[in-house]
This record gives sequence, C-alpha cells and structure tokens, in this order.
Amino acid sequence: MKLEVVDVRHSFGPTPILAQTSLGVAEGEFVSIVGPSGCGKSTLFNIVSGLIAPTAGRVLLDGKDVTGSTGHVGYMLQKDLLLPWRTVTDNIVLGDSLNGRVSRRARAEAVTLAERYGLAGFVDHYPHALSGGMRQRVALMRTLAFHKDVMLLDEPFGALDSQTRLQMQQLLLRIWGDMRHTIVFVTHDVDEAIFLSDRVVVLSPRPGHIRQTFTVGLPRPRGIDLLTAPDFVECKREILQLVYSGLDVAAA
Repeated sequence: MKLEVVDVRHSFGPTPILAQTSLGVAEGEFVSIVGPSGCGKSTLFNIVSGLIAPTAGRVLLDGKDVTGSTGHVGYMLQKDLLLPWRTVTDNIVLGDSLNGRVSRRARAEAVTLAERYGLAGFVDHYPHALSGGMRQRVALMRTLAFHKDVMLLDEPFGALDSQTRLQMQQLLLRIWGDMRHTIVFVTHDVDEAIFLSDRVVVLSPRPGHIRQTFTVGLPRPRGIDLLTAPDFVECKREILQLVYSGLDVAAA
C-alpha cells in the first residue's frame, strides 16, 4: 500500500472525534471520503498530513512511519489561500519560495503546468483578476508543484458553482490520468465522490469510523453522461442511504 492509516483514534480533550479507523490506499488510486458534517473527515486529513498527532495509531507512507511529521504529502483545502500580492506563477512556486530561492527551472515548470491546465495567458495575473474556478486551478497547480506522490484534497471545489465544479472535476481527472498521483479526496457531494473515484469510503457520525467502502466499477474515462447511468444512480442511492441512516436530521 502507498498510504496506510493504522488503528488511528483521535480526541480533542474529552470529546472523541475519530473512533478506531484503518484505511489503505494503493499507489495511483483515487479514494473519496464522505460522511455527515463533524464526522472527522478533516481531522483524519490533518493526521495524515502530520499537522496533528493522533491520540493513538500510526500513518505509514510506503511502509515508513510518518506519524506526526509534515511535508510528505500535498494538501489542498477548500479555500484557495492565494497570496494577493503574488502572480499566478509566484503563487504556484510558493512551496519553493518558502524553502529558499526559487530556481528558474521551478518557475518554468510552474508556467508549463499553468499553460497545460487552463491558465495560458494568465501566468502574470494577480488573484483579484481571476474567477473562482481559475483561482482553484492555481491552488491545484501549487499543490502539484510540491511534487508529492500522495495528494490530500479537502473539499477543494465545495465553494464553486455547479458548472465550474464539474469543469474542475474533469480537470482533476485529466491531471490524475496524466500523472497518476495517489489521491484521497474529501467531499460532501456523493455525485462528486462517485464520479471521481475508484473507491468511496463512508464514515459514520462522530466519532467517525468507516461504515463501509464502495468500489466504483464504472468505466474510465468518465464523461458527464455517466451521471445519469443506472449503475451510477444505484451506487449513489446506496451511499446516501448509508450516510443518512441513523443521522439525527433535526440536530444536523
């Protein structure tokens, strides 16, 4: 396995957030995690990225224990967090600039990424001149520029309108097809999870634990016609039923 979460538990003070959870992700696999609000999805990501140490359990990358250490995965959040005083290129190479001097090669790679994935002509623009979808493209390019085999994407398209969101989903699938990163993706959108993923992992309400994992047996490449295919609709029905079963809707 490329990435393994082994018997991880976490609590904030006396409040348990994650119950014992284990998850393995194969190299080049695309896995999405869904579940009700507050079930610990983002906490799990923070543990995998090393931003917080779990109360118990381990995180392994290529078999090496990386629990509590940072810098081994790429991590993209819902907010683009672009620096307004930096151009598109300068935002993409932010990781290199934080680690020291940015090389000409790094800047050239940033421009190539931008031009290949829909930002041609905008490499010298500042964030205020970009649409929401374009800003998220820059944030995605910045994550790619860290050159990490494993990418954690935490609801990266959640703030976009439905049309732009679908465009970004298709862009992400194109990038994944080109580069074959190992991707773990958090979303509240079950359609998005099925459309993108090889497997969809459903977490329970807090304290979160894995209730069930669904293998998405739909063909690739995936077009928008898939969203109304009978197999897609049936998979969505099963996942939604599991996500909302036992959930106190009044308290949600």
